[in-house]
Amino acid sequence: MTVKEQVAVAEELERYLGDPHDPASPMSFTKVLDHDEREEFPHELVGLLQRWNLHEYCLPSAFGGRAGDVEVGFNLLRLVARRDPTTATALMLTNLAFMPAWIAGTDEQKRYFVEAIKRGTRMAWGLSERDHGSDVLSNEMRAERVEGGYLLTGEKWLIGNATVADVVSVQARTNERGGPGDWSIFAVEKRHCPAGSVVHLPNERIHGLRALDMSGIRLDRLFVPESALLGREGQGLELALKSGQVARTTINGMGLGAVDTALRVTMDFVTERVIFGQRVIDVPYTRRQLAESFADLVVADAATTGAVRGLQANPGQASVYSSVVKYHVPTSLERTLAQLSVVLGARLYLRAHPHYGVYQKMLRDALVAIFADGNTVVNLKNIALQLDGLLRTAAGPVTPEAEARVQAQYDLDAPLPEWRPCDQQLFSRGGDDTVLLLPDGVRRLRAMAAAHADERQRRWLSRAADVAASLVVELGRLREEVTRLREAHGKGYAGTAELFRLAEQYCAIHAAAAAVHLFTRSQDALAEPFPDGALLLMCLERATRHFHPARPVTDQEMVDRVVEILRGLHSDRSLFSFWRFQLSASGERR
Repeated sequence: MTVKEQVAVAEELERYLGDPHDPASPMSFTKVLDHDEREEFPHELVGLLQRWNLHEYCLPSAFGGRAGDVEVGFNLLRLVARRDPTTATALMLTNLAFMPAWIAGTDEQKRYFVEAIKRGTRMAWGLSERDHGSDVLSNEMRAERVEGGYLLTGEKWLIGNATVADVVSVQARTNERGGPGDWSIFAVEKRHCPAGSVVHLPNERIHGLRALDMSGIRLDRLFVPESALLGREGQGLELALKSGQVARTTINGMGLGAVDTALRVTMDFVTERVIFGQRVIDVPYTRRQLAESFADLVVADAATTGAVRGLQANPGQASVYSSVVKYHVPTSLERTLAQLSVVLGARLYLRAHPHYGVYQKMLRDALVAIFADGNTVVNLKNIALQLDGLLRTAAGPVTPEAEARVQAQYDLDAPLPEWRPCDQQLFSRGGDDTVLLLPDGVRRLRAMAAAHADERQRRWLSRAADVAASLVVELGRLREEVTRLREAHGKGYAGTAELFRLAEQYCAIHAAAAAVHLFTRSQDALAEPFPDGALLLMCLERATRHFHPARPVTDQEMVDRVVEILRGLHSDRSLFSFWRFQLSASGERR
């Protein structure tokens, strides 16, 4: 879809759901908080979205769904998450559990499950186990081959939708050779199982997403037919990893939506509240806190946008950018929420407040992206293990193919190839086009600066180019430090804390590069006030803090400009994003 077409679909959903601050609207914060307080699965809200057919935007069009570009479904779920990350997660879990069938299922299986989901079938992704967490190669569920099918034995725990789901896609061991081919994926359809053969584990009470079904299942020699096998026997690890790449990328919509609401209600407060004779938003320290929080959200938006589009435009490097955003975005947004909490003050504790009560829920719910679908440390480890190759490749050369991939990833109006999740690769072989083309982004910024009619924008864009160029220099330093680590520790360098620290810095450079590419390559597709040099400079300052915490990049003039942009989006009721979606939103009623 073009930007214009995506805006139309997103705004249709917003109008359907109504103003979340209006208790009478279909998906109001009042209803959301009621489910949260009672820890009751939001059947009503999930059904509301199903009636709008939102779930169909996440199903392949070739088999009856509406999914063309993955970013459409991503953005729609992001808009749901700004109202309720729990409901968004409940919907997303069905999409994730369907992913192994989409990747490797037969045409018959794909058509069967798409039709089932369209009729309201819920699915769960049964991967993790109580004693093994993210270490899926230690999982204990077994699948014993028998005539006509398999006998499944074992337990899956802390599984979203496990009890309410009609189908659970489970990973089970089908071989004991001790290699990656020991695992397979099976679709367990509960309604086809003998009564009582699928034992539901108790729902776990959790800190955030309180209304989500987070439970598990236990199976004891449960027979499933051969038709329940998704993909080939022994393909289970590959399917889990490729499905995980999609999950790690798209789950960031939960954090982006939650922080949008947190920032929005904070802006409601600071623009109305007067203390010591001035509005809170006019206090210089508060203005910087708001500007930095907004910049963090914009960087997260850019990095996630590139990763989501990359699932189609650059599937060969999915292992890199999915892990980068799964580490960098949740950890960055957690800090953003901490800053906003300082600004909002005591109101964040008022659970029953008619306007600000939703803040504490967003604060809790956003944390799910830190540990779900591979926690941040697991994803950082994935970058650390590839870091040596990534840094060597980042030195160039740039191929025409790499240039075309980056253009498709970061030009929001560029047509994307068909989404084929089976094309995603488990290893990038050292490739990260986003970082590779950062020097090209610097050149484009300098060209934008030279051509801009506004003197202030020329100055800001030129300074942004200088800061981006300094990040290219940091890449050279990272290469040198990785070399020293390898020489000092030999093969053991891969487990050092220092390598993980360097991986953190690499993730920050990737995210900053994503912002540069989106600003420069989507400038014709973006609506006012994007692209803006002051905002980009603030975004790049957030990246440079990973290297030089005390070195300032911006000044008060730029902070004021960033807050001006933020206030404009807030007063226009627009999403705090490159995507200028008109929201159903209202300020605090007095």
